[in-house]
Amino acid sequence: MFAVSTPDVSALPASVYRQPGFLPFLISRVLAMFAVQILAVVVAWQVYDMTRDPLSLAYVGLAQFIPMLLLLMPAGDLIDRYDRKRILSLSWGLEAVCAAALLWLSLSGGAVTGIYIVLVFYGCARAFTGPALSSLLPQIVPRDKLAAAIAANSMIVRGSTIAGPVFGGGLYALGGGGLTYAACLLFFLAGILLLRWVPVLYAEKMQALEATAWQRFTAGIRFIRSRPIILGTISLDLFAVLLGGVVALLPIYAQEVLNVGPAGLGALRSAMALGEVMVGFYLSTRPFNRHVGMTMFIAVAIFGVANLVFALSSLFWLSFAALFVAGGADMVSMYIRSSLIQFSTPDAMRGRVNAVNMLFIGSSNELGEFRAGSSAAWFGTVPAAVIGGLCTLGVTGGWMLAFKSLRRVDRFEDAAPAKL
Repeated sequence: MFAVSTPDVSALPASVYRQPGFLPFLISRVLAMFAVQILAVVVAWQVYDMTRDPLSLAYVGLAQFIPMLLLLMPAGDLIDRYDRKRILSLSWGLEAVCAAALLWLSLSGGAVTGIYIVLVFYGCARAFTGPALSSLLPQIVPRDKLAAAIAANSMIVRGSTIAGPVFGGGLYALGGGGLTYAACLLFFLAGILLLRWVPVLYAEKMQALEATAWQRFTAGIRFIRSRPIILGTISLDLFAVLLGGVVALLPIYAQEVLNVGPAGLGALRSAMALGEVMVGFYLSTRPFNRHVGMTMFIAVAIFGVANLVFALSSLFWLSFAALFVAGGADMVSMYIRSSLIQFSTPDAMRGRVNAVNMLFIGSSNELGEFRAGSSAAWFGTVPAAVIGGLCTLGVTGGWMLAFKSLRRVDRFEDAAPAKL
């Protein structure tokens, strides 16, 4: 669609893979993402199977979102002040403990209340995991390889989300929650082990930090507010997915609309990941750097239309195709968002900026699950999904008018990246 301005881009991924520490980092992240995807499928299915109440899926999202909301900004401050790799290991360790607790609850026949309690601690861990991962990546690759690292990282990590949901649904159908939670535990532990082979090579000397935690927190907020392109980018993702996401409704669609069971649920969740990884592969070999602002808006609009098609579909193949297209559009949007944020943020501010970004992403995902589940309880499943798709299109149009500077961004460099 747009001209490609990068020479010999096919050589970029290989050079990134040869960068010391990048490959073990990538494998560890893939394993952890694999565990996260399995856990998401199994918890949603198990909770709905126990309650048969759409509102219970809203509580699954809310239990994870509240601790993330409270802890993300303190997490960003700590990530800017202490060893990011150690913080990441500790957060994955807590996620492993949560997987072990869910394993015990599943084997002992625990009540759904116990699952909600474990998800609260799981949300606490995820508050640290996201910003730590995003802040660590630029420390293990140089700036001239950062764009290629972002594309390769997004493609391969998203690839793990294809197998994760399918594998999780299959394991649950085969051995119930116990078997799937045991697999999650092993993947988290393996990811922690691999981090030992990830050297931090490009960390810059931190500037003198503000005297108080509040001053450090407000410095990150001021940084984002001073850059409307970045503010518009992350807020667009927040409201588009918060109001239009359909992932939380997949267990209901799988059971009551499409009648495909837990294995079909895993396939539906993998459909979006399949679209993401295929588009990510294209971007990793033919990245673009023209008309990035308008391209992002177009991608979000396509995401909304695809969700509308899914909402109205009663055919499994059409639902799968709609989610595939939604995933591909989301990958384009994510590639642009990640590049704009990483290129425009100094290392000393990276933890706090990524914490705000993760807060917006977490809000759109976990709080979006609450919105979708509660809407389904109030209006019905299909009307809730239709309303969500329409809201995504409305947000896209509104943000194009409110953030004209973002719409007019041509190249990533136009976001005035700070020196790393």
